[in-house]
Amino acid sequence: MLNEPDDRSLALDAAGGDRAAFAQLVRRHYARIHALAWRFTGGPPDCEDLTQDVCMALGAKIQSYRGEAAFTTWLYRVVLNAARDLGRKQATRNQANATFGEVDAMRRAEDKARANDAEWLRTALSELKTDLRETAILVLDEGLTHAQAADILEIKEATVSWRLMEIRKAIAARAREEGILA
Repeated sequence: MLNEPDDRSLALDAAGGDRAAFAQLVRRHYARIHALAWRFTGGPPDCEDLTQDVCMALGAKIQSYRGEAAFTTWLYRVVLNAARDLGRKQATRNQANATFGEVDAMRRAEDKARANDAEWLRTALSELKTDLRETAILVLDEGLTHAQAADILEIKEATVSWRLMEIRKAIAARAREEGILA
């Protein structure tokens, strides 16, 4: 049995016009695109719209893939940029809708006390500035390294570390204000 081609090979073939390679990439990464779209938008219907927008745009965007970065890094950047575009379009209509609040919605199967703690954290994170929230999604939820997140966000790795420190400070300050921490 032959080994399946890796993402980089498929992406380079797709960039060269290979439709079968492109279709295989989309099938392989659709769930990842959808999950990121969910996290960046907070859920349906925006998640579905963003997922479809990204998948439709990938046909043209794949031509810009040169294999210099991992395909998934490039794909994260495409989804992030599409999410930013969608966010800008919706900002005038409904800024409050851009929250981090439902990141854990699919994972909630724990007791009420833990669910309350998770809800508190989601609310606190949703009130962060967009750049901090994006960093939190990539590093804390997606589990990317600081270097990977820096590459996707097109910032220095030290800036990712600084943002995470700012996130921790903001969460701790809120907890102190609410009497959760002494």
